[in-house]
Amino acid sequence: MTEKVKLTGRCMCGAVEISGVADGPKAGACHCDMCRRWSSGPYFEVTCSDVVFQGEDSITRFRSSDWAERGFCATCGSNLFYHIVDSDEYQIAAGLLDQQSDLCLTLQVFTDSKPPFYTLADKTETMTGAEVFAAFAPPQD
Repeated sequence: MTEKVKLTGRCMCGAVEISGVADGPKAGACHCDMCRRWSSGPYFEVTCSDVVFQGEDSITRFRSSDWAERGFCATCGSNLFYHIVDSDEYQIAAGLLDQQSDLCLTLQVFTDSKPPFYTLADKTETMTGAEVFAAFAPPQD
C-alpha cells in the first residue's frame, strides 16, 4: 500500500495556498502541446486528492478542453493545477510545493509529443497520448 503524504504549497505571491493528499511523494511530467505552452516545458505535477484552496477568489480557471481545466493565480500568474472537471483529483504544479526534496519522478505522459530538444534522464513509466486518452479520458456520448 502506498503511503499517503500531506502536501502544502503556495503561488509565487502567496495569494493562493494549497493543501492536499498524495499517494507518496510521486511526481509526473506531461509533455503535451498544451502543457508545454502553459509552462514553457513539461508540466511537472503531483496528483492530489482532498485538495483545499485558501484564496479561492485569486484563482482563475481556464477550461482547456471539454473535460479539463487549468488554474492559475490571477495576481502573480503562477500555474496552480490541472484538473479533470468531474474528478476530485488535482494535478498540482510541483514547483508550488513547500517540500520538494522527497519528490520522485515516476511517470511521463504524452511522450510521443515531447520535442527533441530535451530528455529527462529519470527512468519512469511512460505513456503516449493515445495511452493516456484510453486510460483517463471520460467516455464520449
